[in-house]
Amino acid sequence: MTLLFDPPTVAVPIAGTADRFPVRRVYCVGRNYVDHVREMKEGDERDDPFFFQKPADAVVGDGTRVPYPPRTADLQFEGELVVAIGAEGVDVPAERAHELVLGYAAGIDLTRRDRQRECRARQISWEAGKAFDASAPCGPITPRAQAGDIAAAELRLAVNGEVRQRTPIALMIWNVAEIIAHLSADYRLAPGDLVYTGTPAGVGAVGPGDEIRVSVDGLQPLSVTIIESGSNGAH
Repeated sequence: MTLLFDPPTVAVPIAGTADRFPVRRVYCVGRNYVDHVREMKEGDERDDPFFFQKPADAVVGDGTRVPYPPRTADLQFEGELVVAIGAEGVDVPAERAHELVLGYAAGIDLTRRDRQRECRARQISWEAGKAFDASAPCGPITPRAQAGDIAAAELRLAVNGEVRQRTPIALMIWNVAEIIAHLSADYRLAPGDLVYTGTPAGVGAVGPGDEIRVSVDGLQPLSVTIIESGSNGAH
């Protein structure tokens, strides 16, 4: 059998090494900070976590120039902690979840908010609002042993140097171990998976010329710049 073409491989650098992490799947947690649940005026603060996916090639790296996506007038940022999965697991109990974690990174869940609201109103998948080109920027992955106590870290997102989001990771409704336990009950997790763990309050719109920078204590920061649609950028 001959492949008609070689499928592209998206890979994220491992901080401090020449190694790269080939991306298999991208999972995202919805509504995982109480202040964001209240900000968006949706859902119950006691709801179990829910997940949606983005395509692997939506992942772009630090320094990427991201073209403003088509068919939206409300592109919004969501700063997030990203968990890189380095081992396979199914129905993993929370007390063993750390065994699957290769490391952590700073990430952004870019969202076409107007399209997401349309999907919600029609009671259909969020895909149009979430799963578009270059919608999952991810910084270099810091190995778990070098990242320190991630639960004690703080996440910050700034637009053009102005801090828009700031939160202790400890304020997540579902912590990293619980997220992995819930997710692995529905999916076989495997090396190459990235899990975006949700965003705090403070999300907002960006446009061409805006630089978005996300930092998490103990991890390398992530910066991307939004450029005009059709310009020479991520794709």
